[in-house]
Amino acid sequence: MHQTQVVLTAALLQCARALPQAAPSSATAPPSITISTAIASPSLPLSSALPSQVPLPPAQAWCPSRIFCAGALLQTVNLARAYADSKTFVDKPTSKSSQQVLSDFAAISNSTITEGAVVNFLDNDFRGEGLELEAVALADFNAQPAFLSNVSDTLVKAFSQTVHGFWTQLIRNTNDSALCPEGTESGSCESSLIPLNHSFVVPGGRFREQYYWDSYWIVQGLIESGLFSTVNDTLQNFMDELENFGFIPNGGRIYYLNRSQPPLFIHMLADYVAASNDTSILKRALPLAEVELKWWAENRTLNVTSPYTNQTYAMAHYAVNNTAPRPESYLEDYLTANDPTLATPLTEQQRADLYAELASGAETGWDYSSRWMAQPLAGGSNNTNPALRTLNVRKTIPVCLNSILYKAHSLLADLYDAQNENSSAAQAHRSTAATFRAGILDLLWDPSKLAFYDFNLTSNARNSIYTAATFYPLWNGIIPDEVLSSSEKAFGTFAALNMVLNRYNGTLPVTFIETGQQWDAPNAWPPHQYIALEALRALPSNVTSGALPTPDSGKSTFDLIPSGQIGVDEAALPGQPISGSGVNATKSGPGADINKLNGTVINGGNATSGEGWAAALQRELANRYVASVLCSWHATGGEIPNLLPRLSDQELNVTQSVNNTGNMFEKFSMSDIDSAGRGGEYTVQAGFGWTNGALLWVASTYGDVLVAPSCPDLLVQSQTSTTSTNHKNAAASTGAVSALTIILAVAATTLLNM
Repeated sequence: MHQTQVVLTAALLQCARALPQAAPSSATAPPSITISTAIASPSLPLSSALPSQVPLPPAQAWCPSRIFCAGALLQTVNLARAYADSKTFVDKPTSKSSQQVLSDFAAISNSTITEGAVVNFLDNDFRGEGLELEAVALADFNAQPAFLSNVSDTLVKAFSQTVHGFWTQLIRNTNDSALCPEGTESGSCESSLIPLNHSFVVPGGRFREQYYWDSYWIVQGLIESGLFSTVNDTLQNFMDELENFGFIPNGGRIYYLNRSQPPLFIHMLADYVAASNDTSILKRALPLAEVELKWWAENRTLNVTSPYTNQTYAMAHYAVNNTAPRPESYLEDYLTANDPTLATPLTEQQRADLYAELASGAETGWDYSSRWMAQPLAGGSNNTNPALRTLNVRKTIPVCLNSILYKAHSLLADLYDAQNENSSAAQAHRSTAATFRAGILDLLWDPSKLAFYDFNLTSNARNSIYTAATFYPLWNGIIPDEVLSSSEKAFGTFAALNMVLNRYNGTLPVTFIETGQQWDAPNAWPPHQYIALEALRALPSNVTSGALPTPDSGKSTFDLIPSGQIGVDEAALPGQPISGSGVNATKSGPGADINKLNGTVINGGNATSGEGWAAALQRELANRYVASVLCSWHATGGEIPNLLPRLSDQELNVTQSVNNTGNMFEKFSMSDIDSAGRGGEYTVQAGFGWTNGALLWVASTYGDVLVAPSCPDLLVQSQTSTTSTNHKNAAASTGAVSALTIILAVAATTLLNM
């Protein structure tokens, strides 16, 4: 097709750094891995006494450890704030037997416990976090995977090859030499690790174990990289867990044994078989796929009667049985439940319910988001405890979960058919899938707004919050009749995505609500870019061949969105800073679409003659995702020898990356492609498994339309963002002080009530 070259004006380019073109460098040897460990360093003086505590929560039957599960030791260590991240402690194997550790803890508990006593206890009785795992070589690693031939642009190809090489940094095995015996009653040490028999890819950062739903996008990338044995190992680990536990836990630690995550095992299995033609795995996998779906049917499914049609459907929800803080986020949950600065203290039952909601929110994978909250803006974006107290996860029928289960049953039926066996099982799964499909279209689809919304069992109606989950049904093969009926309505389903690409510098956000939660604006997550692209690919050509619609004169692309769809007025949308000006773009009129170009958007690739609207949105989103990943990696010290020079120390100082070599972030910003996302209960993580997997899939799938991005100039940005950065730093300091203040206030309240 004829290529229409996009020419950026000097005004647009003055705040961008162009990325050079040259031949990619040859592959290097896999890097060595160093696992660093945290040292106990509380924020209070070592002589300080620990604050008083609220009564311990009930012991959790599913988590029997007296060290790493809810109990006196775990609560005391967390209130000492010895580590910046609560997960650090529960990932540290002991250096002594369980009995000796408990005896040592009892010895410091006989009198007033000081910070110093806790630090000495931790130093003497625990080893480094994650030492039960070891980095290993990828035996079948090929530095020149076949998918690179799909990528035309020299820089994008070289970056894709670089990201392909990151698998060598994220592959792990269980370290048998450092492993503690299973159980807590015997042996020389105790650990929270669930040992796995096969190698696996970790997400990265604090996520040092195998995780369930992360692995889906990791698998997509591994397939593109031709690393089929690693995909097989990943699936074998999940099958081991299905055999041992009857379900797949959230992650590879005992403190995850009360919850799962979005059930994508069968999706991974089907994709692996299709890509590798390895049908031998199905002899073991098909019976265990039945175990997986049975667990969700028996533990996470209920009947819902539609207020719209009076039909009743078996639908799934996230609902964790839990009455204590999550061990890996103990302090955060404890402070959420016991914050005395809030007007009404919680009763014991309310605390238990909140702990169940917090764990259920973690099971969703979206921990946390306005979509789960009755009052998402309670407390504002700087104090999330009031909003978290309104979590309503267990009484929500989620778009995402039910769409995934619909496709899982459909895929399993297809796998049975392909093997010419168990036709009765295939028929049963198709029947179940049909029920899910009917329930999704009845309960969750709004035909006037042209979007899917979660169903709220409390209000017996659809929620009004628009989220990226609206694309899950289309990704999984559920396309409403309204979407199939006309190009106009099909585009209306994606009009908000079109607005994002024209209005913001980055990619599709989770929502358009800024709450301070990490699964809300301004954050944009790699899985959602993949899902939106797959949703666009699922549409038939008869409704996608027309050109991209344009707004009327004097209007912005917001005007193309169906009335009420995103539930946010144009003036209330998140702002888009204009680099070099110190102000946000206007929020209304054509000037709001600051990234709009002739036939494309900035960092959206080059328009082609006769390109349909769905193809255009795919091209733009695919390019924008590459820009977000590449630019933020380059801005934090990434370089490609002989092709992409490292930025100057002056530039890297802006991102505090002078000693860094580039971060692959877990989430990104919809408004700044040089930075990561923000918010949530832990710092932004680098690594990162699903980011890498989605990037490689995008490169392989859209390689012929990807072009080198123009990244914002860090020095220009720093001149206009100093004030906001200072505000962010101040907010971070305030947040740290606030957490400590809450602990002390809890102690004061406890003493008054004694």
